Amino acid sequence: AVPRTRILATGGASHNKKILQVLSDVFSAPVYTIDTANSACLGSAYRAIHGLVAETNVSLADVVKLAPEPRLAVTPTAGAEEV
Repeated sequence: AVPRTRILATGGASHNKKILQVLSDVFSAPVYTIDTANSACLGSAYRAIHGLVAETNVSLADVVKLAPEPRLAVTPTAGAEEV
């Protein structure tokens, strides 16, 4: 089964619920946020670790297993896909 789409929002705009709601409605997917400062740097660090262990066939999913769990921020508004 294909997992449902979900959006992970980071950065300054991720603190604005109205922006997150628009994203959720446009893409018809729940939006999650993560309470981590410098999230772009964190993503880069995980990619770097993945690159270091690439020869061992470790997947990126395995590398980020210890990442903070995203928190559900908003879900699509009922009927938004019709607009």
